[in-house]
Amino acid sequence: MARIEVSRAAADDIARLGVTHSLPPDTNDRIRRSLRALEQFPRLGTALDADGWVGFRFVLGAWRWMVVVYEILDDGERVVIVTVQDGRSSTASTTDG
Repeated sequence: MARIEVSRAAADDIARLGVTHSLPPDTNDRIRRSLRALEQFPRLGTALDADGWVGFRFVLGAWRWMVVVYEILDDGERVVIVTVQDGRSSTASTTDG
């Protein structure tokens, strides 16, 4: 089973989205629940192949607009969340360049 880790940058993204999107107090719990499947299936997410994102994958988070970008390390033993973005934003990660 993979261990899920949240990078400092992703934690900052979540905090920023909490303010800019007026997210509820249980946001961290909601995100944690939405990522549980990655423990069993780290390759569940769609692979990104846009410039700068090759090798990363994404899943939707606690809300349909929430894009959680992660990488798989240590032969699937670790899933590291690298950023959390609003998929509606023009700067969000994409599957094509």
